[in-house]
Order: sequence, then C-alpha cells, then structure tokens
Amino acid sequence: MSTIKSTETPELEQVSVAEDASIEIVEQISQTITPEELSDAAVEQDEQSEVVVEYQIAGKSKAELVDMLAFLLEQDLVDDIRHYVEEIKTAFYKIHRQQIDAAKAEQAEGETVEQTEVTPDVDEARLKELLKVYRERRDRAAAESERVKEENYRLKLEIIEELKALVSSEETINVTFTRFRELQARWKEIGQVPQSVVNDLWETYNLHVEHFYDFVKINKELRDLDLKKNYEAKVSLCEAAEALAEQTNVVEAFRKLQKLHDQWRETGPVAADQKDALWERFKAASSVINRRHQEHFEALKQEQMNNLEAKTALCEAAEALVATVPTSHKEWNKANERLIELQAQWRTIGFAPKRDNTKIYDRFRTACDRFFELKHAFYAEVKGDMEQNLAQKVALCEAAEAIQDSEDWKGATERLLELQAQWKKIGSVSRRHADAVWQRFRAACDHFFERKSAHFAGVEDKFAQNLAAKQALIEEMNSAEISVGGYDMIKEFQRRWSEIGFVPIKHKDEIQKLYKQAVDRLFAVVRGADREQSLNRFKERVSSLKQSGDRRLRSEREKLYNRVRQLEQQVSTLENNIGFFSKSKGAEALIAEVEEKIAKTKREIADTIAKIRLIDGE
Repeated sequence: MSTIKSTETPELEQVSVAEDASIEIVEQISQTITPEELSDAAVEQDEQSEVVVEYQIAGKSKAELVDMLAFLLEQDLVDDIRHYVEEIKTAFYKIHRQQIDAAKAEQAEGETVEQTEVTPDVDEARLKELLKVYRERRDRAAAESERVKEENYRLKLEIIEELKALVSSEETINVTFTRFRELQARWKEIGQVPQSVVNDLWETYNLHVEHFYDFVKINKELRDLDLKKNYEAKVSLCEAAEALAEQTNVVEAFRKLQKLHDQWRETGPVAADQKDALWERFKAASSVINRRHQEHFEALKQEQMNNLEAKTALCEAAEALVATVPTSHKEWNKANERLIELQAQWRTIGFAPKRDNTKIYDRFRTACDRFFELKHAFYAEVKGDMEQNLAQKVALCEAAEAIQDSEDWKGATERLLELQAQWKKIGSVSRRHADAVWQRFRAACDHFFERKSAHFAGVEDKFAQNLAAKQALIEEMNSAEISVGGYDMIKEFQRRWSEIGFVPIKHKDEIQKLYKQAVDRLFAVVRGADREQSLNRFKERVSSLKQSGDRRLRSEREKLYNRVRQLEQQVSTLENNIGFFSKSKGAEALIAEVEEKIAKTKREIADTIAKIRLIDGE
C-alpha cells in the first residue's frame, strides 16, 4: 500500500543551489502516492466502514433502522453518514426479504390455495422517503464541495502569484519575510482543492518558496530559528506516526497517518544534516502502518473469498434439493428442514466480494423460491390426505379416551406413550380441525396422567416410613457388639436393610452413605479380630519352622517377600487404571470398585509385612 510522502521546502541557506533543491523535490514527488492509489485506499476504507457498520446495526428491527436513518439525517452530516445509509438500507431489505420468505413458508405449510392480500409496508415507504431526502442533500453537498474546492484552488493560485511578486519586492527583509509568513499561514488555512491539480499546485507553490528563499537571503540567526522550529515539529510528527503502531483500529490508524503526512508536507525544511535521518524515521513509522493496513485488507478480501466459497456450496446444496423432488410428506419435511438449515447457515456467513455478493445471493434466492414453489404444488395435489389424517387422529383420540380411567398405571402409560408416538407420525390436518382434535387427544392424556400423579402422591408417605426404619437400623448397627456376632451378624443386618423399601429420592444418597459407613465399620472390627488370630497362628508356625532349621524359615520369608512385591505391582496397576477411568463418563461405580480392590490389597500387604517381621524377630 503506497503512502503519501512529504515534499520538503529548500533549506534556508541554500541560496544558490536551486538545481539541487529541484532534484530533491523531484525525488520526493516520485515517492508520492498516485491518484489511482489514493482511490484504491478510499475503496478499501469504504469496505472497512461497511464491516464496522454491520455490527453496529445488527439485531435492529426495520422500524429501528428507519429511526436510525432519520436520526442521522437530523445531524445534517451527509458526507459522514454515507456508509451508514448504505448499510441501513441493506440491513432493512434483508429483514424485509426474510419476512416475505416467512410469509411464503407459512402459506405453504397451511396449504392455503388462495393468495393473501399484500399489506403496504409503512416502514418501507418511510425508508424510501428518507432515502430521497438523503440523495437530495448528498447531491447538494457534493456540488457545494466541488465549488469550495474550486474556490480554494483559485485562492491558492492567488497566493502563488503573491509569492512571485515577493521576489521583486523592494521592501525591507523583515517586512518581506513577514508577508511571506502570512502567505504560508493563509496557504495552510485554505482547505482541499480538486484532486487532479494537487500535485501540480504543490510543486508550483514549492518552487516559488524556493525562489523566495534564494531571493531574500534570510540572515543566519532567523534561518536557524526557523529550522529548529521545523525540526521540533517534524520530530513530533514522527512520534505521532510511531504511536499509531499501537492503535488496534488499523483503518483509523491509516487515516490518521494520511493527516500526519499532510502536516509533514506543510511543515518547512530542517537542517541538511538532519533532513535524511528525520525523513527515514518518519518513513519507517509510515511503513509499519501501511503494511498493517495492507495485511488487514488482504485478510478481509481472503475472508470474503472464503465466504463466497461457502455460499457457493450452500447454493449447490439448495439446487440439489430442487433437482430431486420429494414424493412424500415425510420426504418434504426432511427436505424442508434441510433448506431451513441451509438458510440458517447462510445468515451466519459474512459478505462475499462486492462484484459477486448480489449475484450469489440471487442464485441462492432462486433455488429457495423454486423449492417452495414445488412444495406448494405438492401439497395442493395431496390435500385429500388431510381428511385421512384427521380420521386417524380421531381414532387415536377414541383409543386414549378408552383408557383414560384405567388403573393399570404401567400398561396404560405405555399405551398412551405409544398413541402419542403414533400421533407424531401422522401428517397434518386442515387448520379448522387441527386445534380441536389436538385438544381432545391432549385432554384424554392429561386426565390419565393427573390421576396417576395423584395415586403415586400417597406413596411418598410409605417412603418416609422406610427412611425412619433405615435410620433406626443404622443406629442399631453402630451400637452393636460385632465381636460377638461376627460375620453372621453383619449378614443379618444386610438382610434386614434389603427388606426395607424405598426412601424419598432426596435422602437416597445420604442414607446409603451412612449405611455403607456402618457396614464398613463392622467389617473393619471383624477383620481386625481375624487378623489378630491369623498372626497368632503364624507365630506358632514360625516357632515350628525355627525348630526345623533355618532353611525352611528362609524359604518362607522369601515366599512372603515375593508376595509383597506381587501385591505392590497389583496396586500400581489398579491406581494407573483409575487414571484412565476418570476420563470417561459414568465411571464412578467402576472407580469405586477398583478403589475397594486397592484398599483390600494394601491390607494384605500390611499383613504380609507383619508376618515377615515376625520371622525377622522384630
């Protein structure tokens, strides 16, 4: 992306080097952006404005969009609202078209043969009136802008003529220089001129500024002061250009850069030994912004090409639906759902390139319109099927009413669910019967299920009694002397627990947890007693082995040691498996089972180590 470069005025002391100054001017002008590049940059900025406005107006209704346009016109800023007006119009007619499509779809679903009268769209009429006002203002503003630019061009030509006159002036240097500064100030205050004369006008002005500096031969002190002031101004412009690299809005940064270039060009010369370095710094900062600007619009263009490819694929999918005409109600419903899905996908895709956007939309719209035409024709032919559908639904109503007072809760529930499934499979009926037959069927179903709910409400009292019984059993288990009853007592507790029925669902997990804790405590006590007895028996065996010699004792120890290693390996494997189980859904029960195995294996490891210590005499 090209950038508008600055053309420096000649240095104040270069009185007799007009040729070198002219070469400098020619070199800098060769770096200036061409009118064609300026036009391209404007187009890209317009495209960016469209993208920004699209998000600003998203989600608004047609009336809100018209109100927004009316508000913008009240501001009387025709040049600033051009992109907003175009995007409001596009968004309005997008909604307008969707409403028409929805009306067509509703007409097709209702199988209405006669055409409905189109209601005048008040919002559209108001929109057209506002657009007419906007175009009139825009045309007047454009004409006024061109008139102002021509007037500015005339005024700047007058300033150039006055600069020419200064060269032959017989006034003192101070008076002449003061007049020169006044002419520079007037030049900067005058606004834009026609684009076609910008470069020629600036080159002519710059040439006569050179002639003036050569003519007046300003004294050294005044020249140094002027150069210093210009240097400070250009350093500030460099800093401002470098700061733009941090701005997130790339297009806004590019626009600000163009203004900085205008200011640079209007700023006077600096010392010769500072000029090149200062310009290189400003040019380097400009290159960063230009590169980001170019990359931004290249990415935008690529995104639009991707959007075009995606929309082309949707067009092909819609055309495929039209090419294969469904022959049944079920197939039409499936095809209709597919087309609605394609339309939903279409709305999620952004703009295609401008040259293709309208064309690809018309292609998709044509396929959709053809689909609904075929669908309407199909239902016009099969309208008689609706009477058959009505008869089937009446039969389902009678079947539901026959069992609505049944007390076979399970069987009747299954039958009603079956009838409801059949109802869903039957096609539509005419609108004048649809609501009545549905209310009849629904009333029979509701009557049964209300009776069922009332019946099972009494079951809750029994659940509360079961909860109290289980709580009492847990208290008994917690206070039991298990060392006397042992495993038989635990089994008896488990049998009694299983005989108690269900509890309220909100207490299910809590009471089950308390029960498990009580059972685990009882088993822990019994296992502790068993472990003690096992160790005592092993002590007697160790004593017997010691009498038989060290060889049998070492063999026994080695066997126990190997058993510990084997059990530890099992624990490691089980713990590793838990890591895999935790990543899958519904693995809680499996994890609990594995954790129980780990705990049991660890207890066996502890018992085996205790036996090894008995052999070692610890």
